[in-house]
Amino acid sequence: MIASIEGQVAATGKDYVILSTGGIGYKIFVPFPTLERVQGEAQAFLHTALIVREDALTLYGFATTTERELFDHLLSVNGVGPKLALSILSTMSYESLKSAVIGERADILARVPGIGKKTAQKILIELKDKLKLGQEVGPLAAFDDLNSDVLDTLVALGYSIVEAQTAIQALPPNPPPSVEERVRLALQYFA
Repeated sequence: MIASIEGQVAATGKDYVILSTGGIGYKIFVPFPTLERVQGEAQAFLHTALIVREDALTLYGFATTTERELFDHLLSVNGVGPKLALSILSTMSYESLKSAVIGERADILARVPGIGKKTAQKILIELKDKLKLGQEVGPLAAFDDLNSDVLDTLVALGYSIVEAQTAIQALPPNPPPSVEERVRLALQYFA
């Protein structure tokens, strides 16, 4: 088992980083937040998971042990493979995933590319016992129908679910009653 790798950042791609150590370059698939941390750095340290399949040995890397543990928890859910788990970690932060699980918000999980309603429900059920739910987490933004439409619009514009949720939480306490105005205010948050 390869538990971690430290080395020189030789290259980065859309969803991977190549770390060179001991004369060997390791291609390691990483979630987007980890990729952002590594880009532009000369050296990097990643906690890794080696997935052995019939036809491939694939390394997945994470900036924190929390991300690595969450990856393992996601893999334990029937129907969630490494690529889908990586997609979830690229789209949602640990806190937003935990909040979705606590609030039983399958609709938030279903917004991740590749996750349908049934898989979202399975993830909620399986992770409820595995995540440390006794710890306090920040609440998800109040998601009425308007805020759900705002979230959908922001995601369609290219923002991640985490970014969209943060922008919605930054809306004033009494936001305007129209989706267009809320989107305008949310976009101002990004400016």
